[in-house]
Amino acid sequence: MAKDGKTDMTGENIAVIGAGYWGKNLVRNFYQLGVLKTICDGAAHVCQQMRDSYPGIMVTDDIGSVLADEDITGVVIAAPAALHFELARKVLLADKHVFVEKPLSLTYGDGEVLVQLAAKREMTLFVGHVLHYHPAVINLKEMINSGAIGRMEYIYSRRLSLGKIRREENILWSFAPHDISIILSLTTEMPSYIDCIGNNFLNASIPDVTVTNLKFPSGTGAHIFVSWLNPFKEQRLVVVGNQGMLVFDDTQPVDQKLVLYPHTIHWKNGLPIAEKAEGVAVPLSDYWEEPLKSECRAFLEAVAENKKPFTSGEEGLRVLAVLAASQKSLREKEAHTEPATQPVKASLPKNTFIHETAIVDDGVRIGRGTKIWHFSHVLSGSTIGDQCNIGQNVVIGPDVDIGDRCKIQNNVSVYKGVILEDGVFCGPSMVFTNIHNPRAEISKMDQVRPTLVKEGATLGANCTIVCGNTIGKYAFIGAAAVITSDVPDHALMVGNAAKQKGWVCQCAERLTNKLKCPVCKKGFKKGPDGLILK
Repeated sequence: MAKDGKTDMTGENIAVIGAGYWGKNLVRNFYQLGVLKTICDGAAHVCQQMRDSYPGIMVTDDIGSVLADEDITGVVIAAPAALHFELARKVLLADKHVFVEKPLSLTYGDGEVLVQLAAKREMTLFVGHVLHYHPAVINLKEMINSGAIGRMEYIYSRRLSLGKIRREENILWSFAPHDISIILSLTTEMPSYIDCIGNNFLNASIPDVTVTNLKFPSGTGAHIFVSWLNPFKEQRLVVVGNQGMLVFDDTQPVDQKLVLYPHTIHWKNGLPIAEKAEGVAVPLSDYWEEPLKSECRAFLEAVAENKKPFTSGEEGLRVLAVLAASQKSLREKEAHTEPATQPVKASLPKNTFIHETAIVDDGVRIGRGTKIWHFSHVLSGSTIGDQCNIGQNVVIGPDVDIGDRCKIQNNVSVYKGVILEDGVFCGPSMVFTNIHNPRAEISKMDQVRPTLVKEGATLGANCTIVCGNTIGKYAFIGAAAVITSDVPDHALMVGNAAKQKGWVCQCAERLTNKLKCPVCKKGFKKGPDGLILK
């Protein structure tokens, strides 16, 4: 401890992986706390911005160098959610404490692996549920515990915006973790009933709007409404008790964010009568601190004092359990909902062809000029872009996204969890997986690990892509190769397990030692994710 009684955190050295949309805020706060050592990001322009903004701080695109740096004690992960599990696992295996932005992972099974690994390595696993460190939420909890609204009966939240829309996760997994985390904290129990319904407007397989209804053993009820498609930002949590109501509205000024409404309902002559009262704002400005800074400080204290944080891996796992159950409810409703429109075959885009032996389920979107050949099956919730060619005996889906100009040769199955960007080539009988440790007698669809194949990549005949990995742009996977880790842009991979044997051009020709294409004469140089054009 420091002389003033506060925890001495000056000995900690923190690295932040991901300095973009949200990560830049974490970078700023850890820098202000005097513990930032390294910033890591795969985008060259982000790295340059960080160098300009934080002179004297190491900036790199090499995650390996972060993990190998013995001076770094903790790593903060603000990368896309699809990468949370694999990055956090690598950090823990490097014996470093880890702060993972929400959600902890995209499956309950992966989250469980991280919690067990953190315990085994005796490392702190901290989840970025920032609202627990918000002065308004801290006061709200204290007021509820002191009986300010009597017995808690009902909680509802609205988290809406027209902002950044993601493809690697749906609105439920992107927005709802914060609210689920707070609701579980307030009720101090897991729900006994979960029901979720949603709608997909921008993408056939990604819900943009969901409403989740929760019931708890104590009798408390809750619902969570989240949406990307709202004309304005709204972040509101309402807690209803039998002697009053508390409203947390994070879009309001500091001293209006938390308001107590002493409303009550009395029964008179067998009828409920509402008695309204003026709202009383709870002042917060006297001890206000940016919630994100408080959260960063809490991570550092947990590491320095070797104590379990409030937003621990176990807390994150409880949130994942509710998310997984909500997702299951959402999927079950989609599977049993009759389509309001005609099947896709009745209204195909121009120049699109589906062979008479092929099956295309309802709820599928197919782009212009795409051809689907003999005995292939596209399952519900899948999206296929323009000018694609889907060969014979191909299975796609459910809930798979395929970009424009992709070519999928015969006997390929593109399972749930796989995303193909534009111009991807899948050779005959190549294999995707989506469960890391499958069993025939155990359903593990809540443990799907996402696989991303980036623009222009070629997957050779009979190769295998183990789930949870990313294939870089214009990478070339040789015939029968087995991919067990991420592949850089333009890399040539061969063998089992596959190893890099060189680099390839966009035209698929192997580059010379000087990284120049002997055919189209394009020159390349090393970039953050592999090669880039000079």
